[in-house]
Amino acid sequence: MKVGADHLRRDAFLYVRQSSLRQVFENTESTKRQYALRDRAVALGWPIERVHVIDSDLGLSGAQSQDRDGFQHLVSEVAMGHAGIVLGLEVSRLARNNADWHRLLELAALSRTLIMDEDGVMLLGLKGTMSEAELHILKSRLQGGILNKARRGELEMPLPIGLVYTPDARVVLDPDRQIQDTVRLLFDTFRETGSACAVVRRLRGEKILFPRRIRRGIGKGDVL
Repeated sequence: MKVGADHLRRDAFLYVRQSSLRQVFENTESTKRQYALRDRAVALGWPIERVHVIDSDLGLSGAQSQDRDGFQHLVSEVAMGHAGIVLGLEVSRLARNNADWHRLLELAALSRTLIMDEDGVMLLGLKGTMSEAELHILKSRLQGGILNKARRGELEMPLPIGLVYTPDARVVLDPDRQIQDTVRLLFDTFRETGSACAVVRRLRGEKILFPRRIRRGIGKGDVL
């Protein structure tokens, strides 16, 4: 193993991230595996109280470091020589952008900080490059699938409130009469007044709540 006394004199930092809030709520197994890397650090010789977990970037994409305060904090700790090892489940959790990768790797090399993923202690420059390429390929595949569905006339787009798809992909009025009545009231009021502000004032004055359907995550399909 590459872990030496100099590394053990410094702290271990575990970086935990999921790309979206939906993954945080639904892909709980991955999150558990990430937190479990604390035990790997302990097995390598770090006391549990010196294994710091950085998980403030849960729900944020790794494509850019901007707005990822946790990643910026991690980079700072490495730059100041406080980190003996950085742990992450896989390299894509740390960064999917080559510029961010190279910045972290250069600082790790200067401070002699180890970087470790689930596979073991290693230099991850090549993996970082592959991770960014993988992100590009995934986006291309997704966009290609969307275009093919559109060409076949099978692409379903999110519909505004008041409209729904039938099982045979036709667009019809929402069968919920309360939703229908509220949407009709909105358009009727706008025809009468010609003003969006007047519509809002009327709905507020009559304490009429406008419906919204949850499109993803917990409660998907429910109406608020």
